[in-house]
Amino acid sequence: MFDPLEVRKDFPILERVVKGRKLVYFDNAASTQKPVQVINRIVEFYSKHYANVHRGLHTLSQEASEMYEKAHGTLAKFINAYSWEEVVFVNNTTDAMNLLAYSWGLENLREGDEVVTTVMDHHSTMLPWRKIAAMRGARVKYIDVTPEGYLDYGSLDEAITRRTKVVVFTMASNVLGTINNVKEIVKRAREVGAIVIGDGAQYVPHVPTNVRELGLDFMAFSGHKMLGPTGSGVLWGRRDLLEKLGTFKVGGDTIKDVTLDDIVWLDIPWRFEAGTPNIEANIGLAAAAEYLLRLGMENVREHEKRLVEYLLKRLEEEFPDEVVVYGPRRPGDKTGVVAFNVKGLHHHTVGMALDFFGIAVRTGLHCAHPLHYRLKMTYLDPPPDKIPDSADERLRNFGSVRASFYIYNTHEEIDYFIDVLRRVIELKEALKSKPVEAVCTGG
Repeated sequence: MFDPLEVRKDFPILERVVKGRKLVYFDNAASTQKPVQVINRIVEFYSKHYANVHRGLHTLSQEASEMYEKAHGTLAKFINAYSWEEVVFVNNTTDAMNLLAYSWGLENLREGDEVVTTVMDHHSTMLPWRKIAAMRGARVKYIDVTPEGYLDYGSLDEAITRRTKVVVFTMASNVLGTINNVKEIVKRAREVGAIVIGDGAQYVPHVPTNVRELGLDFMAFSGHKMLGPTGSGVLWGRRDLLEKLGTFKVGGDTIKDVTLDDIVWLDIPWRFEAGTPNIEANIGLAAAAEYLLRLGMENVREHEKRLVEYLLKRLEEEFPDEVVVYGPRRPGDKTGVVAFNVKGLHHHTVGMALDFFGIAVRTGLHCAHPLHYRLKMTYLDPPPDKIPDSADERLRNFGSVRASFYIYNTHEEIDYFIDVLRRVIELKEALKSKPVEAVCTGG
């Protein structure tokens, strides 16, 4: 097991002082901080090796190409893919989902076909497929969630039918942290011959991932959520399916030869990486994967479980009547994410008050609006019986505060968070009517 205090030494930003307090960064589900190993790898590339890849015989281009190609291999190792050729570099999970929707969906969906996703999915997983389904005359269906924040596995037979062509789902919820049963969903999809796509954005950075065992056809994840740079990410796919997959973005570096009458595409993965790629970001992502492999993903998982268990225990002990916690209560069922609301106090107000004391959390609907409406995740006490018809009213009243952990967070930070949250709750009535800064400074 690693020592988070030692890990923290690799993250310069954690020495930041925010509004007079040392930074406590609990917004890791949105994006993680970067260690010096990643920063230095990018600086080294720019300082010593920078050139475009796959476009030159000179030394710098050859060095850059070798580093970029090696990065594919590192990420293949990280998820235990059979080959680096199964790893397509993309900008992020959203980019990967659009690639699949436009390439596979446009070519394979027909009128009357069905696409199945879930109520808890991130918009970036749900919306590309909703758009393509509408274009092709296909129907979108949803696997529901239980009040406890789990997928309703009892509804799989009803949701996934002989008409289902694609099942696309989040492997772990970005709001609740719920880790979904990938193999059970895959099993049902296989029974009807559907392809299965996993959104691993909140799973791969936190759970040891072996694509050989999961049974998925495709999986996507983002680099910035696992210590890597923004603009980096991976679409993994089974080789036989990638070979058949049509191209979405075409142009430079996707072709072997072009005549006025014909196109010969490059081999995988290059045919999917159109144009000059984000070379340094994906080289940096490889450094991030190496860092996590050194720590051990089993250790990453165990560290998060301990932090979640501790926070859930403290919240229940300290605020049994003031705070509503959403999602699974068993730490083993979730990643390092805890979503909650303070009864009667708007989630944005809570977030701004925490920030005044140096604590960074996420507030809002977290790009998962349907889930918030389904579970009535609101600061209103009691929650409304009916979800409002007005979008403005829904957006005003629904949302949550999300604290999310990673390898550098500590139990001591949770203790500080609890102390500050207690102060916020004590000031609740004043915070309803006065600016956060005025209330928190005693003005």
